[in-house]
Amino acid sequence: MSTILVTGGTGTLGRLVTERLRADGHEVRVLSRHTRPYAVDLREGTGLDAAVTGADVIVHCATTLRGGDERAAKNLIAAARKAGVAHLVYISIVGIDRVPLGYYKTKLAVERLIEESGLGWTVLRTTQFHDLVLRIMEASAKLPVMLLPGGVSDQPIEVGEVAARLAQLAAGPPAGRAEDMGGPEVRTFPDLARAYLRASGKRRRVLPVRLAGRTYRAARAGGHLTPERAVGKGTFEEYLAARSSGARR
Repeated sequence: MSTILVTGGTGTLGRLVTERLRADGHEVRVLSRHTRPYAVDLREGTGLDAAVTGADVIVHCATTLRGGDERAAKNLIAAARKAGVAHLVYISIVGIDRVPLGYYKTKLAVERLIEESGLGWTVLRTTQFHDLVLRIMEASAKLPVMLLPGGVSDQPIEVGEVAARLAQLAAGPPAGRAEDMGGPEVRTFPDLARAYLRASGKRRRVLPVRLAGRTYRAARAGGHLTPERAVGKGTFEEYLAARSSGARR
C-alpha cells in the first residue's frame, strides 16, 4: 500500500478522504495548520519538506476563501518535486473555466500550476457539496423572506461520494483530468429552499431575485452544472434527513 499525504485532512472533505484511505490500508499523513506532526501552513511552507518526504501520493484538499491558494500550491509542488512524489491529486470545481467568480479563477490557476508541474497529476472537478447549499439556505432563512438568485439552479453532491472517488483516484495511476462528478439532480434554488424549509419546519416566503453581472449570467446559463455527469446518488433531502437524525442522537 502507499503512503499518502492529505492536505486539509481535517476539513469537510479531507477528513473523509483520510478515513477512506486508511480503511483501504494506506498509510495516511494528515496535513493541516494545527494537526501534528504535520502542522503546516502551506502558504508559508515551513515544515512542508518533512511532511512530503517519503510520500508516494499527495491528495490536495486544502483551500481557503481568504486567498493564498496559488502560493500554497507552488510551495506544495516544489516540495513534491524535491521529494520525488509520483502523483498529485487535486479536488476542483465544475465550471471554474465558465463562471468568472474570483475563487473559481484561483482554482483554475491552481489547476494550471499542477498541470505544468512536471508531476504525475489527477484533477477531479465536482459540483457543490450539500453542506454549502445548506449554509446558503440557513443564512437566507435568517430573514422573514428567503431572497435567492432567480433563474439559478444547483446540482449538489454528497461529500462522502466525492471522498470515495478521490481515494480511488489516489490509489491509481495519474489520470489527468478525471471525468467530472455532479450530484444526482439539477434543482432550482427555490426548490432547494422548499426542501430545506420542509426539513427544518420553518415557514418562510421564498423570493427569487434577479441579479446583475457576468457571474450571475454565467450561473443562470448553468456554467457550474454538469447534468451529463449526474453520477451522484445522495439527494439533498437525504442529506438533510441524515443530518437531522444525527443531531437527535
